[in-house]
Amino acid sequence: MASVSKLSTPNPAASLSEALRPGRDSSRNCFLSIRPSSSAANYKINLSASLRSRHSLPLKTSLRIKCSQTDGNGSPAKRTVLHDLYEKEGQSPWYDNLCRPVTDLLPLIASGVRGVTSNPAIFQKAISSSDAYNDQFRELVQAGKDIESAYWELVVKDIQDACKLFEPIYDQTDGGDGYVSVEVSPRLADDTEGTIEAAKWLHKVVDRPNVYIKIPATEACVPSIKEVIANGISVNVTLIFSLARYEAVIDAYLDGLEASGLNDLSRVTSVASFFVSRVDTLIDKSLEKIGTPEALNLRGKAAVAQAALAYQLYQRKFSGPRWEALVKKGAKKQRLLWASTSVKNPAYPDTLYVAPLIGPDTVSTMPDQALEAFIDHGTVSRTIDSNASEAEGIYNALQKLGIDWGHVGNQLELEGVDSFKKSFDSLLDSLQEKANSLKLVSH
Repeated sequence: MASVSKLSTPNPAASLSEALRPGRDSSRNCFLSIRPSSSAANYKINLSASLRSRHSLPLKTSLRIKCSQTDGNGSPAKRTVLHDLYEKEGQSPWYDNLCRPVTDLLPLIASGVRGVTSNPAIFQKAISSSDAYNDQFRELVQAGKDIESAYWELVVKDIQDACKLFEPIYDQTDGGDGYVSVEVSPRLADDTEGTIEAAKWLHKVVDRPNVYIKIPATEACVPSIKEVIANGISVNVTLIFSLARYEAVIDAYLDGLEASGLNDLSRVTSVASFFVSRVDTLIDKSLEKIGTPEALNLRGKAAVAQAALAYQLYQRKFSGPRWEALVKKGAKKQRLLWASTSVKNPAYPDTLYVAPLIGPDTVSTMPDQALEAFIDHGTVSRTIDSNASEAEGIYNALQKLGIDWGHVGNQLELEGVDSFKKSFDSLLDSLQEKANSLKLVSH
């Protein structure tokens, strides 16, 4: 079983060409290969439609996940490591991306993906770089919709359509999985009441049982989380970067359940999105400035260590008399969701933020890069608590070197909110330009 140290110590990652080398074998005889484009057949899971448009792969090639595992009759079986991740270790693999046509998600669902997350940056990229939204946008503009209202109608349609695709998983798991997440406006990150109203509105207009309304874990929005949960609305709490803020998020969820007045709490669920890679990006810079051998040896270890401690906190908070009283009313644990799982430093292993964070009742949401890498050569094994004492040692060692975990969390939160605001504003600007050109044409 991999320990925190083994999986968080940076090693040179394989190059893209090596990772995509045709016929690359793994212990499951599951590999990625580049082939000429053609229809998916003979149980080959064709992910080209979902992945190719977001990569620099030649358009005339098709990225496939090809698994040669066989069933009892010797026929190829449509299984990937993602199925094992859920069935053997209780972790739900989700996809961190969404764009039109949402039917591109079907091969991903077949490969084991069990939910979808989106954010303002994802929609900014999807809508501004695709013609798939033009017809609906034109109709909205011609109907007199303002730009922001038109934006939300585009988003709501994608979320509704994606929810429909994941509804069978939601039904099969009795509301345990199969969620699609949509975020409130990032302009509301410091507005408690505005966030509450936006969450209620989004929940009402999407009108799907398996939608998660995303609310940022800013200081202003922690009370919003409690209120929205108390209103019976399921929430994905996003942009969590520190243990202290994570504990406040758990408390908001528990407070909300207790304040709801519902006799059956089974349909009010939540995930807490704990961000990973960005923690290393920021702390590594500090360690390089310190420059001592001890500091340099800790590069690439901070994020996974903090996440392992977050899992310990999760286990403590969702046990004991207070939690047991809520369980009697049908309450479900607020699962930890590992977000920001793509590797930013090319010197690090490409599964660094997935492989060491496997554990029951958790979610790992992966963008294309991380998803491809883990399907290709990831190993399924419970790792999140395989060496908890070592994680604590790394966390404390960083503190002794002068790393202020509270400051790290605050800075990353500010950067995260600012990044989403910029994406949101940029998209509205590009939609305004598109609207202006449509009006010129119509006249």
